[in-house]
Amino acid sequence: MSNHQNYFLDISVVIPLLNEEESLPELVDWIARVMIGNSFSYEILLIDDGSTDSSWSVIEKLAETNTNLKGIRFRRNFGKSAALNTGFAETTGRVVITMDADLQDSPDEIPILYHRVVNENLDIISGWKKKRYDPLSKTIPTRLFNWATRKLSGIYLHDFNCGLKAYNWEVVKNIEVYGEMHRYIPVIAKWAGFKKIVEQEVLHRPRKYGVTKFGLERFVNGFLDLLSITFVGKFAKKPMHFFGLLGTIAFTIGFLITSYLTYQKISNITQGIAGREISAQPLFYVSLTLIIIGVQLFLTGFIAELIARNNPERNFYHIRDKIGLD
Repeated sequence: MSNHQNYFLDISVVIPLLNEEESLPELVDWIARVMIGNSFSYEILLIDDGSTDSSWSVIEKLAETNTNLKGIRFRRNFGKSAALNTGFAETTGRVVITMDADLQDSPDEIPILYHRVVNENLDIISGWKKKRYDPLSKTIPTRLFNWATRKLSGIYLHDFNCGLKAYNWEVVKNIEVYGEMHRYIPVIAKWAGFKKIVEQEVLHRPRKYGVTKFGLERFVNGFLDLLSITFVGKFAKKPMHFFGLLGTIAFTIGFLITSYLTYQKISNITQGIAGREISAQPLFYVSLTLIIIGVQLFLTGFIAELIARNNPERNFYHIRDKIGLD
C-alpha cells in the first residue's frame, strides 16, 4: 500500500441510497457493531440520491448518536454512479467498502474484505453473489451481461454489478464514475492501471424492506455503457487505430473503384469504343460515398466521444445538504 499519508481511517463505507428509510437504522447499527467488534476506525458515508421518503430525516437522526456517520443529500435523483463518485471523493479510509442500503449485502463480510485488500495488496475485491434471491427476469439478463463484460474487458469476474466491493484507497481517488458506469468500475479501474482485481463469494440476503429500484431498462443501458467504456478504454489514447483503420479501408476501396472506372474510360477512348460517362455509372456513386465516409471516419464518432468524456458537467449534480463533512 502506498500514499499512507493520504488516509486517516481504516475503513470508509460508502452507501448510495434511494428511499430506504426502513432499512437505514438496522444497517447503520449492524455496520457499527462490526466495526467496533473488530476495533476498526471507520466512517459511514450515506449518499441520499434524491429520496422522496423520510430517508434524510432518518440519516439526520442517526448522525446524532453516531459520530462516525456522514451524509450527503442530492437535490434530485442523479443515479448510483453520481452517488458513488461523490462518496469516493469524501472518503478518508485506507480501504473503501461499497454496499447497497437494502440489507441484501451483509456488513459481516467487511472484515475479511479489509484484511484481504491490505494483506494481499489488492486493488479491488468484487463480491460474487453465487446464490441469489432474485427472480429469473433479473438473474438471466445479469448473467448475459456478466458474460459479455468478461469477454470484452478480459476481467474474469462472475458478478460485475455486485454492490458489495472493497477498494484500495488509491483506486477510488484515481477513477471517475459517471453516467451509469458504476456497474463497470472494475473495467474503469483496469484501464486506469489497477489490475489486481479479484472476487470473493459473498452472501446475498433476501430483501427485507421496500422494492428494487432498478427496472429492465438498466440492461439496455448497461449494454450501451459496456460498448462505450470498452471503446473508450481501448481507443481514447489511440483513436486512429480504430477510426483510422476503418476510414483507410473505406477510402481505399472508394479510390480503387474510381481508379478502375477512370482506367476503363481512358481505355475505351483509346480503342475508340463508345462507353458511358463515369458519372453515369452506379459504381461511381458507390466509390464517392466510400471516399466521403472514409474521410468522415477520421473525424466523426471519436470527436463526439471526446466531447462527452471532457464535458465538465457529466458529473455535475446539486448537493442539498451534508452531515459531518465540510
